[in-house]
Amino acid sequence: MEHITDPIDRRLLDDFQRDFPITDRPFQILGNALGLEEAEVIDRLTRMRANGRITRVGATISPGAVSASTLAAVSAPEDRLEEIAALIDSEPGVNHNYQREDTWNLWFVATGPDRAHVNDTLARISHRTGLRVLDLRLVRPFNVDLGFRMSGKTRNVPGPRKVDRTAMQDGDLTLLQALSSGLPLVADPYDALARSLGRNTHDVMERIETLQGAGIISRLGVIVRHRALGWSANAMVVWDMPANQIDTAGPALAAHPGVTLCYERNPVEDVWPYRLYSMIHARSRSEALDVLSAAVALPEMAGARHKVLFSTRCFKQTGALIQPKEAAA
Repeated sequence: MEHITDPIDRRLLDDFQRDFPITDRPFQILGNALGLEEAEVIDRLTRMRANGRITRVGATISPGAVSASTLAAVSAPEDRLEEIAALIDSEPGVNHNYQREDTWNLWFVATGPDRAHVNDTLARISHRTGLRVLDLRLVRPFNVDLGFRMSGKTRNVPGPRKVDRTAMQDGDLTLLQALSSGLPLVADPYDALARSLGRNTHDVMERIETLQGAGIISRLGVIVRHRALGWSANAMVVWDMPANQIDTAGPALAAHPGVTLCYERNPVEDVWPYRLYSMIHARSRSEALDVLSAAVALPEMAGARHKVLFSTRCFKQTGALIQPKEAAA
């Protein structure tokens, strides 16, 4: 477990995971808040990206807003686990891939510009590995605004936002793909981004503001690698309950302290009955289990059978694929 001992680094990671400034010199705004020169802010973020503490300064996109995605899983034989994980990672549409403690031991997210692209990705993985792939499609999110407080204080996570897809214009997909990959860590990142896209800087910043206001960009800021920062006891808890119970159970679970993600997914008949999913990111297994014990006691969860799948290894963690790889390039 790696702790952030530098108080400035802690504030940099705590205070700017969302609502990153959309202005000509955003790192100067951060510097003013932290009592630092602009160049030092950039140097600190560059260092933390190099040592794996953050993945990028950029955007996360609301699930299903402009592209398709699904959670998927395979049951990999132990002697083939490394091989199969590498095959899954080689797919450009796979942006997360974790080993978890279960018979279904490799869990990944497949993304793409549309559902056909995701289906093709899953079909290739099944064909190349010779394994059945569980396709666990999102029904509705209750909390997907993942963030981590280095100080240990309670996170202030915004409630669910409506997404206005009508805000999209020509060129926005390319812009969102670039933001999902990360802003350049330079003094004028929006200008550098605009130049790379052959666009006007003011127009780019205006479109980012519009897309954020429309809920298409769910979060703009520092995207951390939680495992590298000490949040190493990560449990996906799945809940088996009637669909009508989720109407009350989902919001209650999403609001429970210690639950970092919560959403409903389609079950797989006769194989995987679980409909409600939650993530608990903690610094120790006992801490995660304490959070779970309190969640189980919620009146809205009464009678629900659950299963805990702790993650043991992260194979891949990147931004989502919004455009086909050749277009994104």
